[in-house]
Amino acid sequence: MNHTKIPLSVLDLIPVGEGFTIAQAIENSTKLAQAVEAFGYSRYWVAEHHNFSGIASAATSVVLSYIGAKTKTIRIGSGGIMLPNHAPLVIAEQFGTLESLYPSRIDLGLGRAPGTDRQTMLALRRDIHNDGSDFPLMLEQLQYFLSDRAGTKGIKAVPGYGLDIPIWLLGSSTFSAQLAAEKGLPFAFASHFAPDAMEDAIRLYRANFKPSSALQEPYIIICINVICAETTEQAHYLATSELQKFLHLQRGDNSPLSKPTHDMSRLWESWEEKSIRHKTRESIWGTPAFVKEKLESLIERTGANEVMINSMIHNPEDRIKSYELISKVWFE
Repeated sequence: MNHTKIPLSVLDLIPVGEGFTIAQAIENSTKLAQAVEAFGYSRYWVAEHHNFSGIASAATSVVLSYIGAKTKTIRIGSGGIMLPNHAPLVIAEQFGTLESLYPSRIDLGLGRAPGTDRQTMLALRRDIHNDGSDFPLMLEQLQYFLSDRAGTKGIKAVPGYGLDIPIWLLGSSTFSAQLAAEKGLPFAFASHFAPDAMEDAIRLYRANFKPSSALQEPYIIICINVICAETTEQAHYLATSELQKFLHLQRGDNSPLSKPTHDMSRLWESWEEKSIRHKTRESIWGTPAFVKEKLESLIERTGANEVMINSMIHNPEDRIKSYELISKVWFE
């Protein structure tokens, strides 16, 4: 199997690095999108999060519209929209607008988690009973609004009605894997922060997949953290920003993405290190040759149809360079 024929894509949380403003973070991500388009990556997805000082992607569709205007060919989409935070009609209209502006370039990835803490979730949803359990029903409503089934008298998403916008289900557990299989939709698994359920979710998705008008065979994206540099030492140094982000999340510390450090031992306790090493065990940090080898191994283990790369690198130039180095050993 020629693994270099497997597409690579990009997940971006629009990180606000220590010392950067939100406007600078969005501009940095826009430059990254332009760069990875030139490098040969297939998709550029942005993830919805709320009330995070270090993440500027809360208004996901707005950010995607800006990036779409600054790029030409790369597919752009949500990785994902947290559907229980929104009325399905509104998402159909937003992504119908994006599809109208950037035809055949839009992906609508959906998740059921809030993408935030409980207090912020309640501020978003204004309903203490909306815990995401009705996600399958909301998905059906969204699919309806994007279809041509509403007829002449039904409620239509304008724009959105009748547009062929690919819907993806995203997950970090087996719930969305099962739902994606039942609906015959492509599935993206979040190994970049929840690797524990990866194998079970993939197995469940493949075993229960039912062909649909959207998809005839299972299609899986595996998302992981990757950092590539000229030397192993430099890659591991840059990766300390990722480790600090996980440490902050574990402590409930809502901080911007930290600058890298040469000494993580002064920042965490041994039990914290053990926990974070476990959560990041699928992360790949190293030279181009090492990254290529590990990506091939991941594809061999999972049968992934596509790999989506998230790079929590503080310096925007280093982040672009990481994706460039990977592209040179993967696409060329």
